[in-house]
Amino acid sequence: MAIFLTGESRVLVQGMTGAEGMRHTRRMLAAGTRIVGGVNPRKAGRVVDVDDRGVPVFATVAEGMAATGADVSVVFVPPPFARAAVEEAADAGIGLAVVITEGIPVHDAVAFHAHVRALGGATRVIGPNCPGLISPGRSNAGIIPADIAPEPGRIGLVSKSGTLTYQLMYELRDIGFSSAVGIGGDLVVGTTHIDCLAAFEADPDAELIVLIGEIGGDAEERAAAYVAAHVTKPGYVAGFTAPEGRTMGHAGAIVSGSTGTASAKRAALEAAGVAVGATPAETAALVRGVLGMG
Repeated sequence: MAIFLTGESRVLVQGMTGAEGMRHTRRMLAAGTRIVGGVNPRKAGRVVDVDDRGVPVFATVAEGMAATGADVSVVFVPPPFARAAVEEAADAGIGLAVVITEGIPVHDAVAFHAHVRALGGATRVIGPNCPGLISPGRSNAGIIPADIAPEPGRIGLVSKSGTLTYQLMYELRDIGFSSAVGIGGDLVVGTTHIDCLAAFEADPDAELIVLIGEIGGDAEERAAAYVAAHVTKPGYVAGFTAPEGRTMGHAGAIVSGSTGTASAKRAALEAAGVAVGATPAETAALVRGVLGMG
């Protein structure tokens, strides 16, 4: 069934006409994503040729939604303008906003998340500073390479790290994924591990769930508590990496006392009955064991 993103999702790309937006629009189209338009007020009214496909450009998200029935926006807008872009998408009532942009100031991220909540939370925000999400064989919203694991499968994956998302998808490409969601590694993100755990618990295609974390923050500890209380999927497996003392690029990789350390996360997860692999390869081996493929 997939979560958040399906083959029926109709996608707008905010910032499509920029270099990164155009490059990844091509990749998303090649993966089968139903991209129905771009958004750039300075280029509104044009039809952009993207690998022999004409993609219209709209002045606003609201205009694009009205013309195309779009329900997803992928944001490639530069950091100084990202807050306005996300708030515009939320004001238009888009169902899902996937914020790929990195380097957004924390106060801007706090502001647009607060704006979304003030509107009643009708818009789900994934990110910022994330690789997006993919439902293999159905749709791809973001920068996850679609050819890593091209076929739908039996695993639900939620991850803080883009690179580790790619590695684990490659390790388990023969089993495949219902959906893989990169939630982003910033201090403030819209969709959490727990949000994805709840969605995968309700997804009949996800037989087990893999969670990838990293040092810093207490997201994994909170996820462990949620697993203990609410997750019934057999063979739930989690993995994380980044040993203590290693400098991380993610803004959320901050360790405070014992909170946020790899050892604290491992203890919380194992106490909740979660098998923990310290690396993607070890986690892949645990998954195969759970599925009887070891």
